[in-house]
Amino acid sequence: MQEGDISLEGLPPREAPTAEAAGAVDGEGAPPGGPQAQAATMRVNEKYSTLPAEDRSVHIINICAIEDIGYLPSEGTLLNSLSVDPDAKCRYGLYFRDGRRKVDYILVYHHKRPSGSRTLARRVQHSDTPFGARSLKQDHPLPGKGAPLDVGAAEPPMDYHEDDKRLRREEYEGNLLEAGLELERDEDTKIHGVGFVKIHAPWNVLCREAEFLKLKMPTKKMYHINETRGLLKKINSVLQKITDPIQPKVADHRPQTMKRLSYPFSREKQHLFDLSDKDSFFDSKTRSTIVYEILKRTTCTKAKYSMGQGEGRKKDSALLSKRRKCGKYGITSLLANGVYAAAYPLHDGDYEGENVEFNDRKLLYEEWARYGVFYKYQPIDLVRKYFGEKISLYFAWLGVYTQMLIPASVVGIIVFLYGCATMDENIPSMEMCDQRYNITMCPLCDKTCSYWKMSSACATARASHLFDNPATVFFSVFMALWAATFMEHWKRKQMRLNYRWDLTGFEEEEDHPRAEYEARVLEKSLKKESKNKETDKVKLTWRDRFPAYLTNMVSIIFMIAVTFAIVLGVIIYRISMAAALAMNSSPSVRSNIRVTVTATAVIINLVVIILLDEVYGCIARWLTKIEVPKTEKSFEERLIFKAFLLKFVNSYTPIFYVAFFKGRFVGRPGDYVYIFHYFRMEECAPGGCLMELCIQLSIIMLGKQLIQNNLFEIGIPKMKKFIRYLRLKRQSPAHHEESVKRRQRYEVDYNLEPFAGLTPEYMEMIIQFGFVTLFVASFPLAPLFALLNNIIEIRLDAKKFVTELRRPVVVRAKDIGIWYNILRGIGKLAVIINAFVISFTSDFIPRLVYLYMYSKDGTMHGFVNHTLSSFNVSDFQNGTAPNDPLDLGYEVQICRYKDYREPPWSENKYDISKDFWAVLAARLAFVIVFQNLVMFMSDFVDWVIPDIPKDISQQIHKEKVLMVELFMREEQDKQQLLDTWMEKERQKDEAPCNHHNPKACPDSLGSPAPSQAYHGGVL
Repeated sequence: MQEGDISLEGLPPREAPTAEAAGAVDGEGAPPGGPQAQAATMRVNEKYSTLPAEDRSVHIINICAIEDIGYLPSEGTLLNSLSVDPDAKCRYGLYFRDGRRKVDYILVYHHKRPSGSRTLARRVQHSDTPFGARSLKQDHPLPGKGAPLDVGAAEPPMDYHEDDKRLRREEYEGNLLEAGLELERDEDTKIHGVGFVKIHAPWNVLCREAEFLKLKMPTKKMYHINETRGLLKKINSVLQKITDPIQPKVADHRPQTMKRLSYPFSREKQHLFDLSDKDSFFDSKTRSTIVYEILKRTTCTKAKYSMGQGEGRKKDSALLSKRRKCGKYGITSLLANGVYAAAYPLHDGDYEGENVEFNDRKLLYEEWARYGVFYKYQPIDLVRKYFGEKISLYFAWLGVYTQMLIPASVVGIIVFLYGCATMDENIPSMEMCDQRYNITMCPLCDKTCSYWKMSSACATARASHLFDNPATVFFSVFMALWAATFMEHWKRKQMRLNYRWDLTGFEEEEDHPRAEYEARVLEKSLKKESKNKETDKVKLTWRDRFPAYLTNMVSIIFMIAVTFAIVLGVIIYRISMAAALAMNSSPSVRSNIRVTVTATAVIINLVVIILLDEVYGCIARWLTKIEVPKTEKSFEERLIFKAFLLKFVNSYTPIFYVAFFKGRFVGRPGDYVYIFHYFRMEECAPGGCLMELCIQLSIIMLGKQLIQNNLFEIGIPKMKKFIRYLRLKRQSPAHHEESVKRRQRYEVDYNLEPFAGLTPEYMEMIIQFGFVTLFVASFPLAPLFALLNNIIEIRLDAKKFVTELRRPVVVRAKDIGIWYNILRGIGKLAVIINAFVISFTSDFIPRLVYLYMYSKDGTMHGFVNHTLSSFNVSDFQNGTAPNDPLDLGYEVQICRYKDYREPPWSENKYDISKDFWAVLAARLAFVIVFQNLVMFMSDFVDWVIPDIPKDISQQIHKEKVLMVELFMREEQDKQQLLDTWMEKERQKDEAPCNHHNPKACPDSLGSPAPSQAYHGGVL
């Protein structure tokens, strides 16, 4: 027995307490029930009455020496430990009170206790109490600081639901003890009404579960990694020296020349593994993973709903008894039902402050989660060691994506600079700006708008050339190939990480059913049981989910319709605002109508998109919940699909409208198309809608990144943290300052935000990827702004994970899941959309048609006049002509508008001309050629670049060969040892027996088995 443990010598076997005694809440008055239960509690109090008042701990150990007296179970025990300075000894909550056993997991629950007992030293001890077919571990309060317990005190009124939760916790924790875990309870915390259960997994449990989970662990065997030779080696050496200043200062970040051979852990082959330091063999990430698997697997099924009377109590008890026939409550169900408030692994310690012990969290904060190290590579291996594979794969993908944006940004800047350099050489824009042409344009709206000069749109025409030039076609092809290269590069990077993290043979196993799914199955089985039907193998079918599917379909269609309605509302706003500004007397206002209307409409779109994104995220989660998916993976995939669909429509609908619909269904002067018979459809500027598309795309993209991705991610967590601070201060104002100074690690982590999954992080990057690829022909600077945002985003997310969130439960994964398929889909869609943007939104095709079919001198002179049709103002419909036809100072007979139609002096006046059909045919031909050519080039890139790097495939093959050699050598050693033993036995049989000493004769039956003599060799 360790020093400081409480001796139980001489304690008689504990009698089973009555149901009344079992129903007492720990530390809440005297135990209810008869004299026997009270006497049992008094005997416990008298036995521990000599404990010092400073002892405030709870201690669970495994003691087999006293199990024969019937006092404790053989698997685990709760005991008290004595410590003069318990907080320092347990490193402020990172260890049990003995200072030796590490806390691997924390369970949090709410309990009710009188406010005056906040400083009462709290200790609990689990006893072995028979309860039906299982044993239920009951808690008994022990005396500490403050007044002694009054056994005869009146029992406080009980909350039966809280009582049921407490009994479920007791049974569940008892089952955890039977599973081999060690527990320690702490209710004397600085957070009022919150208790903590600390969980420690001993060595034998870690080994058992590691074998069950088939965790690959490094063996003693090491081998050389094949290194590059020749020119590649020199290049790698030079690159390593160049990039050395931007490498994080963490261990094992440089390329390794040696690697340990990994093998799924086996208790029978422990000699293969380096177990010299058992405390560090399983790191904190692996330990928490093992404990979480036990928590999911362990159930409580028989907690009794405690005492009560009345018809309502009888009905509740009958319902609960039915539920317990079918229901099992694992940790997910217990969290969903409020039995536990939270469950999480602990952070390794503080990340900043004076005299902070060095730990991985502090190292991650210094080398990864600060904005000052934005220029450095990410320590992905350390991220994986601390947060697990799934989160590290997200950051690795984000890092690869950000790196690949660098060449895209450079090419985009070159394309933009090319547009700037050739702006003065662009003949169409020069003709539009030349006032000598004196082209009079038709009014942009009815009545209030007057005729206007084309030269007034000079600035828009010149600016549109920055993005509407031949280089944008090249850039669109480049970005399509860039997307394909990025996907291939990520697959290769992913394979390298799988090899480095020993995930090459990892296959995801079916996850445990979700708590909501189990509850629905339970409800269905109860209904069948009430109808005397078969209840075996009950599961949810499509018939059970049909109402949810119907609700999903109707809701998604409705949400998409809402998005379209909002876009229509913005269109009406633009039309109305343009008409209102046209009546303004200021010439400067009237000359900037297009810019003003476009900018304000885009800002409205941005605000609506940000608000609807949050609404749609909540709706997508609710729609997924009512479907009741069976596993967390299925839930996550369905949620991602719905959220992406709604947010994709929400983010891109305004952009799609400007790119493909604005100006397409306008009609012509004298026969315009109206919305609701009142609002005339918008027209594109003479230079086309590409400039407006660029403004729309840039404002929405930059606004979402600045407001939603950065300000929301920074501001909302800090606001929540401040609210929690005020709530804590209000709950315990007298002891607030002390609680801030002396809080345990699990108390500090409890006040952090719970981890809500990676879906929001991936979603914002996928939407950004769409902005970068889908409409890149209209905004070549999109990759540059995405790059600048991602440099901040990486550190922002890193800081959030390290400082703002509880440590997530580690999830093993070998890829990024459904997100990869979404990325591939966006990449394919981007080729089609960019083909249509170049063909139909820009003037690239009309210019080519004019240059090769209609130009007289082989130049672009006359192109603007060729794209304009004529209209006789006498053909205006009644009530649509301008109110001030002499606004330009002269009477207008013929005005021009952008379209390919017959002139008013033609026989078929205002009909579509042959030029329109020639341009349309060229546009469609370009779409077909561009799409197929770029798709072929992308598939060719996909085929040329292998998914698995050659060196990695060689290393994987080498590992398999080495593993076979390792086991062959082990078998040879065993066979050699067996042959040696059999040879010795044969020699003994051949030797003459000493008749004076019969004991000298060999007895083959009594000789030890060779397998017992062999203990495994060292490699």
